[in-house]
Amino acid sequence: MGRSRKKKPLLKEVEITDVAAEGKAMTRVEDRVVFVQKAVPGDIVDVQVTKKRKNYYEGHPVFFHKYSDIRQEPFCEHFGTCGGCKWQALPYEHQLKYKEREVINNLQRIGKVVLPECTPILGSKETKYYRNKMEYTFSNKKWLTFEQLDSGEEIKHREGVGFHIPGMFDKIVDINHCHLQIEPSNAIRLAIKEYAFEHGLSFFDLRFQEGFLRTLIIRTSSTGEIMVILTFFHEDREAREALLNFIADKFPEITSLMYVINSKANDTITDQEVVCFKGSDHIFEEMEGLKFKIGPKSFYQTNSEQAYELYKVTRDFAGLKGDEIVYDLYTGTGTIANFVAKQAKKVIGVEYVPEAIEDAKVNAELNGITNTSFYAGDMKDVLNEDFIQENGHPDVMIVDPPRAGMHADVVNTLIKTAPEKIVYVSCNSATQARDLNLLDQIYKVTKVQPVDMFPQTHHVENVVLLEKK
Repeated sequence: MGRSRKKKPLLKEVEITDVAAEGKAMTRVEDRVVFVQKAVPGDIVDVQVTKKRKNYYEGHPVFFHKYSDIRQEPFCEHFGTCGGCKWQALPYEHQLKYKEREVINNLQRIGKVVLPECTPILGSKETKYYRNKMEYTFSNKKWLTFEQLDSGEEIKHREGVGFHIPGMFDKIVDINHCHLQIEPSNAIRLAIKEYAFEHGLSFFDLRFQEGFLRTLIIRTSSTGEIMVILTFFHEDREAREALLNFIADKFPEITSLMYVINSKANDTITDQEVVCFKGSDHIFEEMEGLKFKIGPKSFYQTNSEQAYELYKVTRDFAGLKGDEIVYDLYTGTGTIANFVAKQAKKVIGVEYVPEAIEDAKVNAELNGITNTSFYAGDMKDVLNEDFIQENGHPDVMIVDPPRAGMHADVVNTLIKTAPEKIVYVSCNSATQARDLNLLDQIYKVTKVQPVDMFPQTHHVENVVLLEKK
């Protein structure tokens, strides 16, 4: 017989006292920290421990003795099952308070640098329907809730289209209504699902790598354009064309209808050919009179309205007078570079992804911007003395790295190059704090501005201005 697993404890009548990293609620029980999902400070709950470690437990509430005074009713029927929008039970003003606190704590605890007074976090005007891009997955194994299983009713369709269940790669939450993207986003997804049921189209099985319908991407823009990208696992021309024609006829407002045949093991389409079936192969986003061309693979901040606020903070921190050479590292599709260009003498954008650099050049041309140059390559390789000699010594560096922060070699290059100012835009204040600690030898932090791009989640952006000591 195998060894029996130790039963994990049930913690009775625990009061949730705080919010911790990654949006989990927390409390202390007998000097041990307990992280709890789906709870808010002030809740009194019984917690079923699911993970037991030497210094902490993780668990979820199985019974609420008292709901917190600050708790609000989650607005989405999928709350708690779907992995997104985990903070719906927490009023928005409290979400902002905890986000701002996390940024300051990380900068102080990890960064260990002298900080100015932090400017209050910039909240998002829209707290629902703020995303311009959604990605859905088709699956023949939708997640069944305990209620569905207990009801004894026959489950007519085991297929669903929605989001991956956290921690389960092949299970999907079948989404009825998502509160993250404006219509016709939900209507398009539901119409495709209904059509698939009526016409017997198979949904993808990720584990066994079979099925027809694979993923759906919907992009909307502030200009009113809509892009839909449907991915199929294999070609079936008749079935594919019939479905695409159905979508085009039912939703004439779609300006870009595209498809992909992706027969590889994973869902990413960055290395796949995207074919335009109807309309244009791009849509446009607009910001302060500037137009940005967005293709099926282009990166653009997913909260358009709040991206504008983030870029205004970045430009404000840079304090450009018109005679500066600006380097924009991790420039992506050149949004920040093109946004600040008219305030600068020259802007040099550097980015690892060559396709993004092509987009950046197109966006500059589209807007008649002639004082930007874009280069593709690894930051730590590109930024050498020859490059700086050729493009001019930067007065201001704008950096907007991925979640992992900057590579130590890039930080060393910044210290060696020593621009007067660095504006550091971050989507992860913990790695930003680590980098600020390294930059502390020649820079001081003079401004801090957290910006909330993703209401109902624990994610928060932060902009820091560094000036030479």
